[in-house]
Amino acid sequence: MTGLLGAAYDWVKAAHLIFVIFWMAGLFMLPRYLVYHQEALAAGRTEEAALWTEREGKIRSIILTPAMLVVWLLGLLLAAHLGLFSGVPGLGWLHLKLVFVLLLTGYHGWTVAYARKLAAGRPTLQGRQLRMLNEVPALAVTLIVVLVIVKPF
Repeated sequence: MTGLLGAAYDWVKAAHLIFVIFWMAGLFMLPRYLVYHQEALAAGRTEEAALWTEREGKIRSIILTPAMLVVWLLGLLLAAHLGLFSGVPGLGWLHLKLVFVLLLTGYHGWTVAYARKLAAGRPTLQGRQLRMLNEVPALAVTLIVVLVIVKPF
């Protein structure tokens, strides 16, 4: 394979996918932690809520944020290899994929911000709303996988 990455392309793509899996695992876990944290706050279980704050901090600093950063770095390398920044035609699927990845990054930021609100004892959502928002990563990753595999445009 020629291009920016040459023979390393498959290795970079494999690493990108591995870190996508790590990031998605974190995006599935943290919102669930937020539900449990909020329930502990609502029930007045302050010691349990403090444990959830600690767990949320660990998942963010050990898995979620580092994985997201590596996903972006490797993803941009892969996009450059495919010619995204050179105006190569036929990459509409990649443009839309990047929109969904940007949305997931925003969701990541929102979960981090909401975890901080809960740590401060200021929940602003109902448990049902949090549970519904927990489904956002699944919907986004489904669309991303379809775009990457099918490349519909």
